[in-house]
Amino acid sequence: MSKIGKEMPKEYSDKFDELRQNRVRASYYKYGTAADNFGMKLVNALESMELCVKKYKETGNTEYLCDAANYLMFEYMYPQKEGAYFKATDSKDSAGVAGTPVKELYSDKHFDAVARR
Repeated sequence: MSKIGKEMPKEYSDKFDELRQNRVRASYYKYGTAADNFGMKLVNALESMELCVKKYKETGNTEYLCDAANYLMFEYMYPQKEGAYFKATDSKDSAGVAGTPVKELYSDKHFDAVARR
């Protein structure tokens, strides 16, 4: 078990990591190396991820979420987006969330936004 999985078991899923890694191993033997498939741009990781999310929404089978996460990892490892880079961001540069995080429910910021409606 990972350190964060032990310390915060409701915030992190080691089982998800295990299932995801098992699928990487199987795909290696079934489809070939990630370096070839993604590094040579034979497979589009982001489009493949979107197909997995769509299939999950249709079926509810969480295996597709493991596959989607793996495709995101492969895009990180072998980026096909021109100029891709990693830079840690703070809240002001966040992509945002769909919904209202629990900590914002009780903040003045959320109260003010709701009161203005």
